[in-house]
Amino acid sequence: MDSRLTIAKRELAGLRTEKTILLAIGIQLFIAAFSSFLVVGLVSMYDPAGVAGAEIEVAGAGDAVADLERAADEVPGTSVTRYEEPRAAREAFDRSAADAVVVAQHDDGGGISVTATVPDSNVETTVIVVQLRELLTTYERAERADRAAFVSEQPLPLPDRTGSSPYFAFTYTVLIPLLVFLPVFISGSIAVDSITEEIDRGTLELLRVTPVTLPEIVDGKALAAVAIAPGQALLWLLLLEANGTPVANVGSILLLMTAFTAIVVGVATAIALVAPDRRAAQLLYSIAVLALFGGATAMAGGPTNAVARLAIDSADAAISLTVAVYVAIAVATYLGVRRFVAETDVDEIG
Repeated sequence: MDSRLTIAKRELAGLRTEKTILLAIGIQLFIAAFSSFLVVGLVSMYDPAGVAGAEIEVAGAGDAVADLERAADEVPGTSVTRYEEPRAAREAFDRSAADAVVVAQHDDGGGISVTATVPDSNVETTVIVVQLRELLTTYERAERADRAAFVSEQPLPLPDRTGSSPYFAFTYTVLIPLLVFLPVFISGSIAVDSITEEIDRGTLELLRVTPVTLPEIVDGKALAAVAIAPGQALLWLLLLEANGTPVANVGSILLLMTAFTAIVVGVATAIALVAPDRRAAQLLYSIAVLALFGGATAMAGGPTNAVARLAIDSADAAISLTVAVYVAIAVATYLGVRRFVAETDVDEIG
């Protein structure tokens, strides 16, 4: 264990010269330290409708535009000006008197056909599209309510309006998982670079001159890569707390991300030994991590969902089981990679 710790300390000391790694950590530090300020701008991209002061003017036309005007009264920041002809509405849009055009017409089947026009590649396009989507959703809800008594077969129900704050949703479903899992990917990249660099420079052979085995060398490097991830995540979560964003179940979150880090570092280590060329190894690592994290996230009990649930203190037995499963997978990954390393002939690497 002393030899592994010595190698791990050597690896951690060497990180001070890795400018790319330090830059990535610095960016995360900046986001976490100033999250209360940055979240306002980030939410404007995540959910422009939730940004105060967003107002749009809609030029409406068609024989069903009256209901659209009533729907606009329920959508803050949106107003509809009626025009007699669609052509007049589009002319108002062309001369910048309106931000968007909506033509609502009754069709032969008894429904309403809506055609919307928004600016092409404009800076305000995202805000206009989101506001317009809210307007049309409100319009649809009103039409469903008016026609409910005349419908013989009920369509699929619309989801209830939650009224949740976009700042809350963004912070706990995007920002916290981002800060928790970015160190995981950095650790994997560090493991790949560390092993391939030793092989490329020939210093792996020098390490083996000492009374240290290849599994112990890899253990020390993996230990250093895994150790820095929970340290970063803990610092980010503490900075979020200092900025007024409470995070529950910090211990469980760190346990989950440490287990996921061990899995990623194990995969990165195996890739570095199989493909010792640094560029090839980093490419294979990137593909493997995308597949691993993408597949895990696509599952109902994925790691990002688990972190978000833990952070807002709404975890149930399924989330606890998810954490336990990832810990078990991490242990199995470590044992599997260590066995692979023990069976690897260092003279054949590279």
